[in-house]
Amino acid sequence: MTATPFAMQRLSTEDVPRRERLSFVYDFVGRYIGGMHFRLLDCENVRIDLAAMQLPGELTVGQTWFPPVHGARTRDLLQDGRDHYLLAIHNQDYEISVDGKEPVRVAAGDLSLVNEAVCSEFWFAKSQAVNVMALDRQLLARLAPRVDMEASYILPAAAADMRLLTAYADNLRSSPPTSEKAREMASRHIYDLTALVLDGFVRGGAERNEISIAAARLKLVQKDILERLSDHDLHIDAVARRQGVTPRYIQRLFESEGTTFSDFVRERRLELAFRFLQEREPASSTITAIAYDAGFSDISSFNRAFRKRFEATPSEIRAAVLIR
Repeated sequence: MTATPFAMQRLSTEDVPRRERLSFVYDFVGRYIGGMHFRLLDCENVRIDLAAMQLPGELTVGQTWFPPVHGARTRDLLQDGRDHYLLAIHNQDYEISVDGKEPVRVAAGDLSLVNEAVCSEFWFAKSQAVNVMALDRQLLARLAPRVDMEASYILPAAAADMRLLTAYADNLRSSPPTSEKAREMASRHIYDLTALVLDGFVRGGAERNEISIAAARLKLVQKDILERLSDHDLHIDAVARRQGVTPRYIQRLFESEGTTFSDFVRERRLELAFRFLQEREPASSTITAIAYDAGFSDISSFNRAFRKRFEATPSEIRAAVLIR
């Protein structure tokens, strides 16, 4: 595994000599990481890829690739004391049995939440990717006080606010927090969003933390904007439709940060133009073309905003780059 601070740590059967892969799957991945007895359903296919990031609050955010396999957390393994809730979303259907009950089929995209302190089994008939999180049971119970009344939950992919939780977790996996404070905030957001998704499924409901929910939504709105900076039709109404909220709600999110939607877009477009001026050859890209590609429609307003932001004209920035 890599040792980069705060990054996702990765491990794969491809890193293990072929003759040792079965032992690696059964002993290390199964018993040590998963706390389960594994049985491969296709011994010719032993590919397993793991990626995980530890966050404060006993939270693990990970992503895995599994071959066809049967896993069982049996009574003898419960002595290890694990009692996290494992949250998983698979890209293929699979079956799961919890606390000795009849197996149930979980559809691709649905969310399962299983208490590690209870016996369970799963069957993967096909190779599949799994987005997984391990959440501290006690911390989750503070936000969803009745969660312990059930050993497991199956939530449909269309459940309210599911997209918000999954998109926020995906963003964490692709862009891990870069400071301890950011890691603590990310952990709180995950717990709050999980409780929000459980609301309506956990008997008695879940307490909502509106601050964390708003912060997560703002992060997703900003990501939407950054992916479309060059789009001249980037308007708040379109962003609101994609995010499933109202334009006024988005404005309030930015106002809580002391800015506005328009100011955020303009600042990010100016930064994009600045980068283009440094990277592109003058002969192949005029300043007008750069302004247009960064999302500006009017060259005069671009020049004024650029000079105010960087205390230099676009031409001066380009000249400085050329004489380096």
